[in-house]
Amino acid sequence: MWAFFHRYKITSAQIILVGFALVILLGTVLLMLPVSSRAGTATGFADCLFTATSAVCVTGLVVRDTATHWSFFGQAVILILIQIGGMGVITVVAIITMASGKKISLMQRSAMQDAVAAPQVGGIARFTGFIVRGIFLFELLGALVLMTVFIPEYGPKGIWMSVFHSISAFCNAGFDLMGTKGAFSSLTSYAENPVVNLTVMALIIIGGIGFLTWQDIRSNAAHLRQYRMQSKVILTMTVILIVFPAAFFFFFELRELPLKQRIWGALFQAVTPRTAGFNTMDLTAFSEPGQLLTTLLMLIGGAPGSTAGGMKTTTLAVLFACAAAAFRKRENGAFFGRRIADQTVKNAAAVLLLYLAMFLSGGMIISMAENLPLLPCLFESASAVGTVGLTLGITPSLGTVSRLVLILLMFFGRVGGMTFVFATLPTKENPHSRLPLEKITVG
Repeated sequence: MWAFFHRYKITSAQIILVGFALVILLGTVLLMLPVSSRAGTATGFADCLFTATSAVCVTGLVVRDTATHWSFFGQAVILILIQIGGMGVITVVAIITMASGKKISLMQRSAMQDAVAAPQVGGIARFTGFIVRGIFLFELLGALVLMTVFIPEYGPKGIWMSVFHSISAFCNAGFDLMGTKGAFSSLTSYAENPVVNLTVMALIIIGGIGFLTWQDIRSNAAHLRQYRMQSKVILTMTVILIVFPAAFFFFFELRELPLKQRIWGALFQAVTPRTAGFNTMDLTAFSEPGQLLTTLLMLIGGAPGSTAGGMKTTTLAVLFACAAAAFRKRENGAFFGRRIADQTVKNAAAVLLLYLAMFLSGGMIISMAENLPLLPCLFESASAVGTVGLTLGITPSLGTVSRLVLILLMFFGRVGGMTFVFATLPTKENPHSRLPLEKITVG
């Protein structure tokens, strides 16, 4: 396969794009098999394509309830697709290549670098091994803790449920097996359970802060000054994007609930829009400001080089830093005494524009196609492009056009805005000459 890519000079971005597409198609075929459904009958291509895309793109939007429609085989296929999507297709291929004892070429290393957002090619194989060990360690620990709740409640089946929800949470996928308590009910029956809440939130956050941040935490522990600037920005933004939304939900959205449920609900609903897709509260009962805040959190997503999607916390941070610099009439934005490169600012602006264009156009198309109010359609659109999976309940009833829109948004959101552009647009060498400069007024 790698020889084919090298022969036709396919770029790393195109490899990532093609890799995700192939895994989605394979997952679609497997889910169409009669053995994948509880009824023992074949599920339609459209539903299987939507489910496979949602799983590989670690989104969580579903048109068929995972617990009641799919058999154990079908659920296992979905879980494998989630794991591949969370780790990254290129990472999985690299693991198989290394396990077979083959040497990794420079082209493979470059693709792996792009896939995990590593700063350099050197040491990428060792870094990939660190990622894989970390992923399985956290997923195992999460499953073991969840077993203390699910085994007493479900018996031996609780083992499978613990493993499924641990992987789904860590990969920020949002798929659940709680449909037996109520179709599409997610984790609402565990709204006051501290073990489930803490475990799922911890897995979501750890999976969403990025692999490079893990490396900093492992190497430098509590010595925050020695962290990379990116890790400091990610951790700071993570705290901000949890604390302030949680305070909003606590004081304005969940006022009628008992204090214990109110605290857990506010924290969980602040964490889960970071592309995870689980929910413990009825989102349809939220006010429009609450739903709008959740929509914005879904668009932001997690950190680069993580299991999370969205336009990334670093993108938002860079834009805020540049705005602050403009207000103070400084030439460059900065974090922690370090200047932000001009190319980074351009990339951040481009990513914001891409996500806003996809988010708004997707919501408008769904609204017109389904004759629905715009806000819930924008909510679904943000959930798809941010690879979140939260819904206001309209996804299962959407028509073919709207589902196709969500499929495209999920795919775009998982492969990444800049990766999608680099893979689809022709590249040209930068000319040495520069165009004449002329000022233009903005603002």
